Amino acid sequence: MTDRQELARAAELFRTLGSESRLELLVLLAAEALSVSKLVELSGMNQPLVSQHLRTLRDVGLVSVEAQGRERVYRLQDQHVAHVVADALTHAGEACPDEGVSP
Repeated sequence: MTDRQELARAAELFRTLGSESRLELLVLLAAEALSVSKLVELSGMNQPLVSQHLRTLRDVGLVSVEAQGRERVYRLQDQHVAHVVADALTHAGEACPDEGVSP
């Protein structure tokens, strides 16, 4: 049986994953560890926004950061998250039978 603390942590994880921008950063980091400047380049987001999302991801333990000279390099802390994101993207890409039908 799942306890309340696990449910609360899972809910926090899903709230964090509820942002398209954060999902994009996680997809990029699933492939390799990247600097903030590289994440800005690849995502097309501005640097303050990338940094804000990375701080959120770090606060919930999804990414870790390491200083390498003048740059900070981020990596996924837990590969389970990469699987959750990949599964969600696969699910989203599947055709919905009601797609395009207004309620």
